[in-house]
Formats: sequence, structure tokens, C-alpha cells
Amino acid sequence: MATNGQAERRESQRGPRLYVVATPIGNLEDITFRAVRILKEVDLIACEDTRQTRKLLDYYEITTRTISYHEHNEMTRAAELIVNLEQGGQVALVSDAGMPSISDPGHRLVALAIRHHVPVVPVPGASAFVAALVASGLPTDSFKFNGFLPAKSGERRDELERIREVPRTVIYYEAPHRIIETMGDVVAILGASRHVVIAREVTKLHEEFLRGRGDEVLEQLRERGEVKGEITLLIGRATEAGDRVPPARIRERLAEVMDERKIDEKAALKVVAKEMGVSRSEAYRELQRARR
Repeated sequence: MATNGQAERRESQRGPRLYVVATPIGNLEDITFRAVRILKEVDLIACEDTRQTRKLLDYYEITTRTISYHEHNEMTRAAELIVNLEQGGQVALVSDAGMPSISDPGHRLVALAIRHHVPVVPVPGASAFVAALVASGLPTDSFKFNGFLPAKSGERRDELERIREVPRTVIYYEAPHRIIETMGDVVAILGASRHVVIAREVTKLHEEFLRGRGDEVLEQLRERGEVKGEITLLIGRATEAGDRVPPARIRERLAEVMDERKIDEKAALKVVAKEMGVSRSEAYRELQRARR
């Protein structure tokens, strides 16, 4: 294994290299010594937003030239950067926050560099979903990161249906203006008792974690009316809170309530759903499964 000195000498050798560099997700001090050194040494820094990256560079007195590299110019800019690299240049790729290509631009450039036999060197560091996961209190032994949830409600509900019985923690990014609507879908599709965590503004001044049953967290959000900041949504695994109610039990209890209270199925279903801590739509779906 190379020592730190050997690694630094190897990186300082001239020759084409694409460095994929993690930057802070909020607190500017969450960056490695290595990342700062590389950002100072490379010929060019490709940034998702040069104005955002400039704040970081000024903080560490880094004067390296920057160029924009974002989703709208990625196709043409990637080719330009490859020409630069093939001519012997060294380029650092950064996103606005965290690790490039993780729900951010970068994959196209990395893939193209590999195709052109340009060494790609990862420089690890902060990642919003990892930071949120380790502080969430949810199981970390097995998890799945799925990027951003779909913006359209129908597609979002389809995505949530796909994770109903996933036996691991599932993580998403979500826009703050959609999080209340999304949590409504989480409760409707996954059940009121599903354990969720909302990590907001991780590493920033107003960092906050909302933990609890889906219906409890949803109620907290609704009381606020408006939610601001970067959001990471973590959903507990299907078996974590025992949230899945056996279909046979719903059918059995439904019959009991209808008989005891002399009410129709629709009214009884509402009663059963409340008793079992699930949404009425979830109780109805489980009832339909029991009847198949």
C-alpha cells in the first residue's frame, strides 16, 4: 500500500487525469485536505455552477480556473474536456455539493474519459444521503439510494408501490415544495405506521431531523405550512415497524365491525384503518388481496 507521500507524488506527476472531487454539502469545513490540494494543483475545475463553487474556492484561496459543466451543456462540454485531457491536462470535476454524478452531472464525462483511456481518480468526501442515513436511526446494514422521487404524483405513487415490501432502508432526495404532498403519498401507499425520517439542511445552520411514524411526520410538516431547505427522505424497511397488516386480519376485523356497529363496508373500512394505524386506501388494498 502506498504511503501518503507516495500517493501525493503519484498525483503530482504530469499527465492527463480526471479527478472526481467531493465538495461540502453545507458546512465549508467538510472537505478533505487532499481535495483542497488537488483543486489547487489541477489545470481546470469543471463546476455544476461556477458561482456556487467560487464560494468554496475563495474560502480556501484556490485560484484555479473554472468552467461550467451542468446538465444543459454536459453533452458538448464533456467532449471539450476530453480534448483538454488528451492534451495532457488535469481536470477536477465538482458538483454544487457532495459527490459528482450522484444525482448530479458527471457520469457522461467519467464514462467518456474511461473510453478514451484517461485515468479517473475519485476523491471521496461528503455525501448528503450517507450523512442523513447514519444519523437517521434507521438500519444501515442494508439500504438503497434511489435519487430523486418523480415529480408527478402518479409516477411517485408507482415508485412507492415498488418499495412496499423492500426489506431495507430506502433513501430519496425530494424538493422542499413537494415534501408534504410526497409524505401524503407515503402514508397512503406504505401505511401510517411506516417509520420515516426527514433530514433537512444536513450540516447547515438549520440542520434538522424529523423521525417517527409516517402520519406523525406528515402532521408536523402540515403544521408548518411551508418547508424550506435541502431534503433527504429515508423510509424504514417494510418489516422495521411491523407496518404490514395481514390481509386476512383486515377482512376478519371488517366483518366484526360491520356486524357489531351495523354499518356498511365503506364506513367499517374507515374504522378498521384507524384501529390498525394504516390509511383507508392501504386497508382497502389489503382487503382486495385477501379476497383473491
